[in-house]
Amino acid sequence: MRIVIAPDSFKECLSALEVSEALASGLRRALPDAELELVPMADGGEGTVDALVAATGGSTVPLTVTGPLGDPVDAVYGVLGDGTTAVIEMASASGLALVPKERRDPRIATTYGTGELLRAAMNGGATRIIIGIGGSATNDGGAGMAEALGYRFLDASGNPLPRGGAALADLARIDTSIRFPAIDHCTVQVACDVSNPLCGPNGASFVYGPQKGASPRDAEELDEALRHFAHVVRDQLGIEIAELPGAGAAGGLGAGLVAFARGSLRPGVDLVAAACRLAERLEGADFVVTGEGKLDGQSIHGKTPVGVATIAQKAGVRVIAVAGILGDGCEAVHSAGIEAVHSLTGEFVTPEYAIANAAALLAEAGERIGRTFRP
Repeated sequence: MRIVIAPDSFKECLSALEVSEALASGLRRALPDAELELVPMADGGEGTVDALVAATGGSTVPLTVTGPLGDPVDAVYGVLGDGTTAVIEMASASGLALVPKERRDPRIATTYGTGELLRAAMNGGATRIIIGIGGSATNDGGAGMAEALGYRFLDASGNPLPRGGAALADLARIDTSIRFPAIDHCTVQVACDVSNPLCGPNGASFVYGPQKGASPRDAEELDEALRHFAHVVRDQLGIEIAELPGAGAAGGLGAGLVAFARGSLRPGVDLVAAACRLAERLEGADFVVTGEGKLDGQSIHGKTPVGVATIAQKAGVRVIAVAGILGDGCEAVHSAGIEAVHSLTGEFVTPEYAIANAAALLAEAGERIGRTFRP
């Protein structure tokens, strides 16, 4: 019997690799002769670097970069097993978690550090970069990222703009004369699971700005600045980003990666699955075990278990999921091809206990699943 184990991380407790290993230990108890293949997964959010590095036998590169408010922060990017694909989580350099709550201010926060990670990866020989853009502290349309790649954003007097989204209201010209040439030789794929445009009531500033510290007045100011920014990008670079679905992700970093790094926006789980060669590794499997910390009605919208199930269905492989917690509407995942779901919590197991004992509970779940499939 051949089994593929392809879960996401369980937030606050275990990485995707640790979840895979715990499930594997239980499956081995029930099916000692089974062939197990571990393929740690992610959907482009937290844990994407670790999952892809583990799944492909890659490595990580530590780097000190510019944080959201200009302070140095320790970040990391991954190099996959092929040696030419890099993977980045923008939150590592420009994430909300890097800024204390009392200092959060999307008017001045910058994505410059994310650009430093991109440049370092390109300098390191990457010809393809996968970048997850969840968890940002920023609202600068990716201008900071672009500045790190050699673009200059100038006011009407020819002076460089200060960093941050608010300053984009004074943008008059984009200077591309010292743009980093490696951009033209690198494919940038952006893991983006939202469809918000850059501007307007459903755009970056109004929808995501408040959680980053923006007041209602700040959100209006930032929205107008991004709208002006989009007009300048259209007029000077010939790239339309204002209404592009997903452009508003990460404070407009989705738009910036398209405009300044030739990026393409794609569902995160699809990018990760392709990089891990999941479809190929599912060939000939008897079943796949996937999962994540919480399964609910929202899981059908781009989350890892449903992404794995979609690929498995095409390969004719049965799908079992394990979740830490089952939320409202979790039964919707059955329509996506997940035939059974095992939860770590229940009448006698609280979420707190499950977090503290996740590895052991996952092993027990793996053993239960293995006994179900035992010849």
